[in-house]
Amino acid sequence: MDRLEAFEAMLADLTRQAEAEKQQMEQLKAAGKEKSATYRQYFGNKLIYSQIFAWYKKYGLMD
Repeated sequence: MDRLEAFEAMLADLTRQAEAEKQQMEQLKAAGKEKSATYRQYFGNKLIYSQIFAWYKKYGLMD
């Protein structure tokens, strides 16, 4: 696997993981569990994913 393929695979995995955790957060929020450790962990991850995606956009690596 070359670097470009590795990057594309990583980006796809991060995007998929971010979307899955977003859905989990929505389910937890609907159940009134915004204060749970799991929800807070997903929220922290969401902030990290947002920063990573912002860097990718800054360097023209994603739209």
